Amino acid sequence: MHSLKDQQLVKNFSYINGSWHSSETNLAVNNPATGELVANVSNAGIAETELAIKAAKSAYKMWSGKSANERAVLMRNWFNLMMEHQDDLGKILTLEQGKPLAEAKGEIAYGAAFIEWFAEEGKRVYGDTIPAPANDKRIVVIKQPVGVVASITPWNFPNAMIARKAAAALAAGCTFVVRPATQTPLSALAMAELAERAGIPAGVFNVVVGDDARGMGKVLTEHPDVAKFTFTGSTPVGKALISQCASTVKKVSMELGGNAPFIVFADADLDAAVQGALASKYRNAGQTCVCTNRILVHQDVMEAFSEKFAQAVSTLSMGNGLHEDVNVGPMISEQAVADVQTLVDESINMGAKVILGGKIEQAGSCFYQPTILTNVTNDMPVASNEIFGPVSPLISFANEAEALALANDTEYGLAAYFYSRDIGVIWRVAEGLEFGMIGINEGIISNAAAPFGGVKQSGNGREGSKYGLDDYMEIKYLCMGGIDK
Repeated sequence: MHSLKDQQLVKNFSYINGSWHSSETNLAVNNPATGELVANVSNAGIAETELAIKAAKSAYKMWSGKSANERAVLMRNWFNLMMEHQDDLGKILTLEQGKPLAEAKGEIAYGAAFIEWFAEEGKRVYGDTIPAPANDKRIVVIKQPVGVVASITPWNFPNAMIARKAAAALAAGCTFVVRPATQTPLSALAMAELAERAGIPAGVFNVVVGDDARGMGKVLTEHPDVAKFTFTGSTPVGKALISQCASTVKKVSMELGGNAPFIVFADADLDAAVQGALASKYRNAGQTCVCTNRILVHQDVMEAFSEKFAQAVSTLSMGNGLHEDVNVGPMISEQAVADVQTLVDESINMGAKVILGGKIEQAGSCFYQPTILTNVTNDMPVASNEIFGPVSPLISFANEAEALALANDTEYGLAAYFYSRDIGVIWRVAEGLEFGMIGINEGIISNAAAPFGGVKQSGNGREGSKYGLDDYMEIKYLCMGGIDK
């Protein structure tokens, strides 16, 4: 932390109603690359969560009453400050989460892009006039902010997952309370510091850090003053949170697990496909919800693709994310590494073969080697489960119909990718894949202008794009009578 240009970005307390709140106990934030202590953060709980919701409710009338342009100016200030402090924010993120510094700085820019996007998009919340059934009536539809928004966000993108939600909420006129992951709270608290500097009023953006996941989650999902709840995380946890939101019939959006197929057809540009798979699979050590999970390769090009892919993966460098020339950092914890090793071992016992990696890296107990498995079938653990680690299972297919059947054979439907140069294949497969986002001859698809979200058990709602505001708005119908008198 001593290398930061602005030491004030390191905060150790929850941010509630424009103030920093201490607690009697602390949470330790450790660097997964080294195991070293990064910081101690005050451990908040149910009382602080309720206080944050109260603050957000009190600030709601003021914030929603501002014009879209007034909100946009403050949000633009926030965006500018995030980009001004990109280097420091990136270092904080790498220290607590582990990803390579270049990736971390990229996440800061990615998260800030949502603040910039929604600052402008909030000015374009349009209503409708609808032809009425009689001359004495007029029908008007307006959109209004839903109210207080509560959120729980994950450790894998501790800046961007908050920015995607908070930016849309604030632009719509909502106030916001977030409980970030306890492994990575420092990025969230640094965002709060910059929000305050940007002039965003007290109570509009609140961050509550605490390890009472069950108790704090219950408050955020069941509190009557919370109108909307949004979550990014695993599908089992998402299901439980949805159930809790039912008690007050909250508006809910969920960005849950994935099992992304990456299909390589026989006519694909194999070099481009290798680079796309490399980018999609191994960034953040495979710990992304839209990460390639299964690589489906046409049998005619399986040998050529696997050789090229193995060569490319073998050049990846593992290590501390703060070191130069590191491509793959640590996983978030030793338990995460153990979970990946179990999936690999179970799949090997069922017939999968390791052609690269397959073990814990010597760099440390949280490092798992970039791994490639062949002879994989869709019923093996590395194919049927979300790996969330740097492991690539290769599965062979014979034709387009089989590729689609294999790709869709999952309860998840977040992202999918495929490579082909045949326009007919491109249209048929894009329409046939049961996923919310499709990368066609492209391995990196996320950006602020596009709607991010899935289908099936990967969740509901969309983040980013013009559609992203809808999840934070209510539609109100106005019927005006007596017009012709």
